[in-house]
Amino acid sequence: MATTSDIRNGLCIRYNHDIYKIVEFLHVKPGKGPAFVRTKLKSVTTGKVLENTFSAGHKIEDIRVETHKFQFLYEDGEFYHFMNVEDYTQIRLTENALDMPKLLKEGEVVTILINTEDNMPLSVEMPASVVLEVTHTEPGVKGNTATNATKPATVETGFEVNVPLFINEGDKIKIETEKGTYKERIKE
Repeated sequence: MATTSDIRNGLCIRYNHDIYKIVEFLHVKPGKGPAFVRTKLKSVTTGKVLENTFSAGHKIEDIRVETHKFQFLYEDGEFYHFMNVEDYTQIRLTENALDMPKLLKEGEVVTILINTEDNMPLSVEMPASVVLEVTHTEPGVKGNTATNATKPATVETGFEVNVPLFINEGDKIKIETEKGTYKERIKE
């Protein structure tokens, strides 16, 4: 059993007869009244996100998990297929187990949390950022770069992201996976 002081991003807990992963949390200590923890929980079975407030010191049932490195193989419309990089076993997951499925490129190595009780995969942790190639974007107009103007661009996985005007088709860009935002252009 854990308490609210153990809450952190990525912690898996049992709540309302389901397993949830903590996506966001905030410890609040108001001037009047007891402290509490405001959390955003994502169900690892349905993908549904809900907000909940735990009072300080509240006991929570944490789930013991193991992390394993898996390589993304392919997506067949219904499932995402991964291979364990150590023993080459394969698993398949539904889209709701992934936080940003549109940023997954074939061959990408991710960390998968596995419940130690029943060896069921719980969720996929993406790397902090991914490098993808821009496949479609409108050309930037010369002299139109004095402001922080952006334009939509589609990357090789089909994900659409807003990029600065100087980005062209064929450029490789770094995208932050947590928010799905442009970070920088990669020089080759």
